[in-house]
Amino acid sequence: MNCQPGHGRSVYIWSKNNHTCLLCDEPTDQAYPLCVPCEAELPWLDQRCERCALPLPITGMLCGACNRQSPAFTRVEAPWHFGFPLDALVNRFKHHGRWPIGRLLSELLGHWLAHRFDEGLPRPGCLLPVPMGRKRLRQRGYNQAAMVAGWLGKQLNIPCDEHMLLRPHDTQAQQELNARARLRNLQGAFTLAPGARIKGRHLALVDDVLTTGATAQALALLLLKAGAARVDVYCLARTPKPGSA
Repeated sequence: MNCQPGHGRSVYIWSKNNHTCLLCDEPTDQAYPLCVPCEAELPWLDQRCERCALPLPITGMLCGACNRQSPAFTRVEAPWHFGFPLDALVNRFKHHGRWPIGRLLSELLGHWLAHRFDEGLPRPGCLLPVPMGRKRLRQRGYNQAAMVAGWLGKQLNIPCDEHMLLRPHDTQAQQELNARARLRNLQGAFTLAPGARIKGRHLALVDDVLTTGATAQALALLLLKAGAARVDVYCLARTPKPGSA
């Protein structure tokens, strides 16, 4: 599926040197359209669970859930927690077609991951966007996870395959469900494309936001059962535990 606009001009000239900040409309000298003050105001996720990236009061710890039972994925990498103004930016990209915002956030996620790779985080062999059901894809017109994965793949020089994971059955939107219902909702929701090469590979799932981790867990289990050596998760933001500050 071609997610790009049908008209003959670009939505945003990304190579333009004289950028205007997409958040405050002020000029910026940075290589991407975000000024330094607005970038500093983003809700950076500094203290997190070492496994699932759940926001924690201190760093270098595992959350209670990961201590009780390790998830199927090895590590979640997310630059931000899902707070203001990042939550509004993601919603504009995800639900209102503001692709320049999605492109900007993906660029920053790419910088984050490049830094993490330099620190020793293993590079995956392929990026796999979380698939979307056919009905929801027709309604929205694009899969935001596939767009983020495509941009990341080009920036980081990592292959991206948006056809390896399939979602043959439409399920209820995860946002409408609690944690336990999300797990039930995803039973049998995903499958692998025929002939998918999985065995022995290090793969990374790509999504916009990680909430309970139910989708990532279901997909990671599917890939590990098919022989994947390691599954990581890359996303723009991680939600805090319900009720936390």
